[in-house]
Amino acid sequence: MKHVFLILVLLVLCAINAIAQQRPLITEDVDIIPPGSIRIEAGIDFMQGAKYPVSGIRGDLTRVGVIGISFGMGPNVEFQIEGVAQNYVSINSRGPSAIPLELAPGVNSTNDTGDFTVAAKFKLRNETRRGPSLGFRFGVQLPNSSQGTGIGLNQTNAFGSVLFGKKFGTDGRFNTFGNLGIAILTAPTELFSQNDVITYGMAGIFRINKQFSVAGEVNGRANTRPGNGPLGTESQAEARLGMQIRASGLRFDFAGIKGLTSFSPNSGFTVGVTYDTPSVFTPVK
Repeated sequence: MKHVFLILVLLVLCAINAIAQQRPLITEDVDIIPPGSIRIEAGIDFMQGAKYPVSGIRGDLTRVGVIGISFGMGPNVEFQIEGVAQNYVSINSRGPSAIPLELAPGVNSTNDTGDFTVAAKFKLRNETRRGPSLGFRFGVQLPNSSQGTGIGLNQTNAFGSVLFGKKFGTDGRFNTFGNLGIAILTAPTELFSQNDVITYGMAGIFRINKQFSVAGEVNGRANTRPGNGPLGTESQAEARLGMQIRASGLRFDFAGIKGLTSFSPNSGFTVGVTYDTPSVFTPVK
């Protein structure tokens, strides 16, 4: 295991080529990374005014180690692992909590591991002159966090979405793509209950030249239950606008973030880096 970790580190340090993808956006592109290659993404997010309705906590959230690792399993198949190494919240206020918390009275911060997601993406149809490319992605969010910290829900959630995309302009320099699907969210405070929310995203990446691209999106989920829905499953959405910069064989990115619902963080930003390895394994045919 130690040798595998060292190899991954060396691959990042010796990177020679990066392929454009969606970071700093969270809407999923239809395109699949090359078979046998591995995409490594890492970043840091900062969100002002993050809200946790189940625990009653409000504060500023810092996500350290926003990690994504994708494997090109074939021409039309990609396997993904995503998550956050550590979430830190500087508590600004505390209201009534619907669950027991492991926080001392008057504590002004809390932290926890983020929930990780495993997913598979399939490209079902290539883009044509008039029609978009189509794909499908499904996965499971694992209960890695602890509800006692006040910022995690320790729940297992499932999701699936249809992906579509279309490129415009010379050499497809304007890449547009979107997602529409459903997520089954366990209601953390209601026994034997769930909320089936609609998930959506619409994004675009405009390549200015070989080094610079502008990226933007609107992405979120919409509650389908009366009112705000069960605690912890409310509607959330955000807009992102930023840039991708290719340098030294890596792709760096940054974006500003604006919350679009009353349960979303007020604003924030993200910075990160992406590296695509050359082919390092041979997919099974």
